[in-house]
Amino acid sequence: MEQEKFSEKLITRIIQVAGYLSILYIGLICIFLLREGLPALYNVSLSDLIETRWYPIESYYGIVPLLLGSITITIGAILIAVPLGVGTAIYISEIAPKWMREVLKPLVEILAGFPSVVMGFIGILVLSPFLREYLNLPTGLTALAGSILLGWAAIPTIVSISEDAINSVPRSYREAALALGATKWETIWGVTVPAARSGVITAVMLGIGRVIGETMTVMMVTGNAPTMPLGLDAFFKPVRTMTATIASEMGEVANGSEHYQVLFFIGIVLFVFSLIINILAFRFSSRRLKRSERLLS
Repeated sequence: MEQEKFSEKLITRIIQVAGYLSILYIGLICIFLLREGLPALYNVSLSDLIETRWYPIESYYGIVPLLLGSITITIGAILIAVPLGVGTAIYISEIAPKWMREVLKPLVEILAGFPSVVMGFIGILVLSPFLREYLNLPTGLTALAGSILLGWAAIPTIVSISEDAINSVPRSYREAALALGATKWETIWGVTVPAARSGVITAVMLGIGRVIGETMTVMMVTGNAPTMPLGLDAFFKPVRTMTATIASEMGEVANGSEHYQVLFFIGIVLFVFSLIINILAFRFSSRRLKRSERLLS
């Protein structure tokens, strides 16, 4: 008995230490980013940072094209991933027979572990030539190619979390709707999915976080042109994202130079975006947990 209590206390302490270390690592990363990136605000004026031209060789450090490039690809990826991801989660949870569910869930998990470099190679060798030929584009290395591949990368996250949210809806909700004469589809779209709304929104938020932090895939298939992606045809033109800029240029800059500091400032912007997305996802997830607790009580 005493040995079991000792083991429980030991495991509890290990988990606590792991949690504290996670907080410590995040804090150290934040301090490092601020130390390296904030000097950019002293050496480069804010008006220069919000310019529309990125050409560091001639001291043009406008990060707006990079920011808009990341936003464009993120929007495109979410437009692709959300309907496919949520639809797949609904199918697995509510419609698919047991044997199909046992096949689809492992496939989704395998998709989640697909290396981003491999996705980039597929984009270069297959997707980009296809888009160039069938859409009659000058180049297939466009924001659309990046959006499609990042949508592919975000689908497993959205499917997994949305499915958990849908499965957590009490069975009595479905039974009550069916007893009132609703069809199976009316029950799914009018009762089950709205009841799991906060969990689905959490899945979408985490999918956005997965997309906005991707580096290798977008660096390989988006063309890496720091142009302003404005207009409806922005998806059919090359763009450059913040992550791709950091990855492609950090190894070539002098330590402590203006260019070096601006790249770290871009890292701060990315960190803030990721932090906001995770906070929103946590809020929606907490709301879902509180709702579940009220239902159980």
